[in-house]
Amino acid sequence: MRLIERYLFRQLLGPTLAATAALTAVAILSEALSSISVLVNDRQSALVFAKIILLAMPQLIVLILPIAVLIAGLIGMNRLHTDNEIVICFAGGVSRWRVVSPAIRLASLVTLFSFVLTFWIQPISYRALRDTLEAVRSNLLSTMIRPGAFTHPAPGLTVYAQSVSDDGVIHNLFIDHETGAGRDTTISAREGRLTVRDGAPIMLMRHGANQEFSGAGTLNFLSFDENALDLRPMLGQARAVRYKLSDRYLHELFFPNTDNPWDAANASPMLAEGHARITAPLYNLTFMSLALAAILGGGFSRLGYGTRIAAVAGAALLIRVLGLAAQGAAAHAPELNALQYLVPLLAIAGSAVVLFGGQRTARRLAAAPDLGLAA
Repeated sequence: MRLIERYLFRQLLGPTLAATAALTAVAILSEALSSISVLVNDRQSALVFAKIILLAMPQLIVLILPIAVLIAGLIGMNRLHTDNEIVICFAGGVSRWRVVSPAIRLASLVTLFSFVLTFWIQPISYRALRDTLEAVRSNLLSTMIRPGAFTHPAPGLTVYAQSVSDDGVIHNLFIDHETGAGRDTTISAREGRLTVRDGAPIMLMRHGANQEFSGAGTLNFLSFDENALDLRPMLGQARAVRYKLSDRYLHELFFPNTDNPWDAANASPMLAEGHARITAPLYNLTFMSLALAAILGGGFSRLGYGTRIAAVAGAALLIRVLGLAAQGAAAHAPELNALQYLVPLLAIAGSAVVLFGGQRTARRLAAAPDLGLAA
């Protein structure tokens, strides 16, 4: 890479990093607000909260990067052009391709990084995120006990607790369990604590009473100073984690397990998701091409390029919406997956025509006075 190309590359790299950092901060804030229930309702630690946000970021970054590239391309090239640096390059004999090649190289590097995120990092992080959320849901203290509220952690099971102290002691506990066989058990205790014995969840209760009503109309009452209640019959078996489309690896999307009923029924959406994983990084090149066409695709203007920038921003939004619409259509009709590739590639081709198509005309106009003098 020559000196002028390295200079142009640096001028675009800074805005790209700045835009990515700013948009990532906004994405983190948005994800934090949507996951705040983990802290408030599920009473998880700040470490678990931060882990959930971190694991959700790879997919968000893939969506952010094309916008950052577009912003960097528009800001960087606009500043270079309005400061006459691009004009000086052209006057010095630098070809148009050498001027735009640093931007294309930068967009290509971002595209490769996006491919790594979508192919490997996203499935790994989203699987870990799904396991973390399932662990939060299976946390008995957070799912069974909501201080001051009645909860229903399992069918036929109702739990109430007045409060839970910082050391995990549950105060004024009430448990009602209907077995469905005509038996209803109600347990109340002044104190309780959740623990695990031999891998089984146990509720240790103190100073309480057990009332059991059978279908024959018999009421059994038993008071106790201390009692250990096995929660497994009440809660049932733990749910198996089922990974969503965003959690699957690329080979799982293109070659679903037909022995799995869910995979067999959702083969078309899985295929559409697989093609979307491939096409999403291409929007980095698409948006950079749009930015270059907006700034360099027309004549020099001392008044700025606000109109062109606004038009390109609208075009970028429309192109991305069309890409998402193509993915949605392909989820029902697999033959439409080709549209997912056509949308970004046609936008790149159109930008190339705007960027380089007028070069031949400009050369003819530049050569016309010479031809007239020769005559």
